[in-house]
Amino acid sequence: MSIPPPSGPQQPQGPPEQPQGQYAQGQYPPPSPYPYGAPGASGPYAYPYHPYGPYGRPTPVNGFAIGALVLGILCFVPALGLVLGLIALAQIKKKGERGKGMAIAGSVLSSVGLALWALALSTGSASDFWDGFRDAANGQGTAYALAKGDCFDTPTGNLEGDAYDVDEVPCAREHDGEVFAVVTLPGGSFPGDDEVERTADDKCYALQDGYAMDPWAVPDDVDVYYLVPSRQSWRLGDREITCLFGSTADNGTLTGSLRGDSTTLDADQIAFLSATNAIDTALYEEPEDYPEDDLAANRAWAKDVHAELGEQIEALRGHTWPAGAKRPVADLIEEMEDARKDWARAAAATDVDTYYTHYDNGYEYVDGPTTVTARKALGLDTTAPTYEDDSESADDSGSAGGIEV
Repeated sequence: MSIPPPSGPQQPQGPPEQPQGQYAQGQYPPPSPYPYGAPGASGPYAYPYHPYGPYGRPTPVNGFAIGALVLGILCFVPALGLVLGLIALAQIKKKGERGKGMAIAGSVLSSVGLALWALALSTGSASDFWDGFRDAANGQGTAYALAKGDCFDTPTGNLEGDAYDVDEVPCAREHDGEVFAVVTLPGGSFPGDDEVERTADDKCYALQDGYAMDPWAVPDDVDVYYLVPSRQSWRLGDREITCLFGSTADNGTLTGSLRGDSTTLDADQIAFLSATNAIDTALYEEPEDYPEDDLAANRAWAKDVHAELGEQIEALRGHTWPAGAKRPVADLIEEMEDARKDWARAAAATDVDTYYTHYDNGYEYVDGPTTVTARKALGLDTTAPTYEDDSESADDSGSAGGIEV
């Protein structure tokens, strides 16, 4: 069976003419490799050249040529691109495959890439590049590399959910958040979203008073938020919990820094706030169960408050106050002494009614007029914060209610 020639101009009909000259009648020259005309030839036997192999199938493109071109364009591993290009040229010549142009282009581009890499290594530019790449993966030098005291905006203005970008801005202008602490988690495998958030909750709330020592200077609509590593960022080396202040109001923002620590306060203000904050911390640890449900636990807590008051009274007495603050602070200490006696009686109460009586008396001095006068003498904020009060539960139980923040 004969294979028909490819489509094209029709062959002339009739038997081929007998050759004349050096071939005798009945003899013919050896078969031509181009029975229907050489590629690109003209004339009645010429056919246009197509890159097809036997039976009309396309001649394959050399795979090494493709790889060489890709690596040459990317210039990422130039040495490998050059090697692939040379291998491709050898195989193309041997097997008659396509892709010579790609192999040449890939080899040239890879050669240029090798020259550039050699120059970069000799000048230290490559080291700088990899350092920058590593730092970017870890958040260094990016919007996520926020430090204590930085203020920032988010694209959505929302401090909850996923955050993929933040912009650092001056604290003096309106902003979405202010960083007050950065906590580094230990290495190892990712502990899980719930564990990371639990750690952030514990750490950030414990650290807020160290940054904003004066709770009276913090607006009522400000609360604690945090940025935490995700499972994806953990793989890139992210181990930081970023604790921050933000507004709880709808579309709320902050203006000005909330920082109030040794960088912004004087020694007298720090001494006063250290004592009052320690007492506040003891008060915030009130048991969740009401005295009706667990009088013993509440009595134990009252005993702790009594002890903390005694310690901080001694600290206030031991400090040398400026002339204008001596009398106001002394008056406050006197009220704290009276409160301490009531907390001692609450700790010894044998019934709920007696406990509540001394509990209420022990709270009377807190944030009262004497406290305001002492704060004014020291140049501190004089507007007492408002606290969320579980009034419905307090009415049901007959208690004054606990302080919640």
